[in-house]
Amino acid sequence: MSAQTHEHSVTGIPNKKLIFWMFLASDCMFFGSLISTYIVYRGRSIVGPYPLDVFDANITTISTFVLLMSSYFMVLTLKGVNDGKIGQFRLWCAMTALGGLTFLGFQAYEFTHFVHEGLTLSRNVFGSSFFVLTGTHGTHVAIGVLWLLSMLTLSFFRKDEFGPQKSIDVEIMGLYWHFVDIVWIILFTIVYLAEYVF
Repeated sequence: MSAQTHEHSVTGIPNKKLIFWMFLASDCMFFGSLISTYIVYRGRSIVGPYPLDVFDANITTISTFVLLMSSYFMVLTLKGVNDGKIGQFRLWCAMTALGGLTFLGFQAYEFTHFVHEGLTLSRNVFGSSFFVLTGTHGTHVAIGVLWLLSMLTLSFFRKDEFGPQKSIDVEIMGLYWHFVDIVWIILFTIVYLAEYVF
């Protein structure tokens, strides 16, 4: 089955893709509720540590850059499949997963540092809302990394399938990855940058 023969909905969008867009819409609402909660309770902690007591702008900026670069790698992953170049697909799929793993490593370091500074999930309102919000995003990144590694592994067992006919599946994986990155840009702005600006 070629990339052009996938069953389409009345919108002209392949059914797989339409269903995934619906999932992303529901995930937007989920993250919207978490972000709204963080904003509502921002600055309400009556005991420390407070955000500027624990944040390290340099580390978070580097991890953000790594995650954003992984979105570019994801574009190259899809291009590799569309061009029928399995070697390029494997390279950029692995690089995208590596970017996600690196981001998760930075997040694990950051969380550990925060705990050593006395900020825990139950310490204050900031700790509760911060760990739930960024931890949920980190879980999404971890799911994306597992998805990428699964697709990469599959390419070694079903090599003949990894051409343009596989593009819709890789594109859907890419939609998820770009969504995760966009959510992080919002979180980085609201959670981190806002503390230095406002």
